[in-house]
Amino acid sequence: MFTDLHSPLQQLKHSHLSGLWVKRDDLIDPYISGNKWRKLKYILKAAATENKNHLVTFGGAYSNHLVATASAAARSGLKATAFVRGEKVNNEMLVLCSLYGMELIFIDRETYKDKRACYLQYAAKHGDTYFIDEGGASAEAVLGCAEIIAELPKDIDHLFCAAGTGTTAAGLLQGIQKAGLKTKLHVIPVLKGGEFIRKEIGHYVATDDPRLVLHTDYHFGGYAKTKPELLDFIKVFTAEHGMLIDPVYTAKMFFAINDLGFKDYFAPQEKIVALHTGGLLGIMGMKDLF
Repeated sequence: MFTDLHSPLQQLKHSHLSGLWVKRDDLIDPYISGNKWRKLKYILKAAATENKNHLVTFGGAYSNHLVATASAAARSGLKATAFVRGEKVNNEMLVLCSLYGMELIFIDRETYKDKRACYLQYAAKHGDTYFIDEGGASAEAVLGCAEIIAELPKDIDHLFCAAGTGTTAAGLLQGIQKAGLKTKLHVIPVLKGGEFIRKEIGHYVATDDPRLVLHTDYHFGGYAKTKPELLDFIKVFTAEHGMLIDPVYTAKMFFAINDLGFKDYFAPQEKIVALHTGGLLGIMGMKDLF
């Protein structure tokens, strides 16, 4: 189901950031969009190599990863099960998961902390299962995200991405290092205390690299949290560019780029690329804010 493709590169006409381009990975697929597509590409190949026909993964009730995994499994003729963190609920995201045939198992937050134990207990009763960590975090996911670099011009000065687990950022840094580029990778952690992302990236690639820059002050209170100024930014940005961004990830990244631009962080004529990682279905979990 995964084919070689290049998502488009679109320039944004910011008056103070004329060199800003967006890698539109959000256009890859409506349900396996952006970095979810990149992450699952080699995960599914690994499952096939091991002759596994049942994907077992983890996520919250509004997880884009769960929807993406459910869709990818259905298209590949595989079974899918998800352990959902928290009390049993029914929302737009989980409805999509169910329609794609995914089994949903709700577990309390304390039990959820030991995902590997949950998986092993489940796998003991079901054959041919394949473990996929929350968000798809894995070496296979890093490999898929690293391929983005080959799709970009080599003269980029700054590449931006939002980060939750750091897997996408690890892939981008790996791609930059292997290609020997001078591009600086700017990572916007969406969780409070985001310096931990450096350690997560370090599980896959060396982080003592001056090309890796973390901006940890754009979390707006933490994961899936927001503030009026971010919501106002989303409304203006979307109306101005006709490009949807979500409050959890991409809006925080674009806000950071915008803010850094006003602070003259970038030199004139520098080329900046922002990776739009998709995940727009997450807006449904915050629709009441708008």
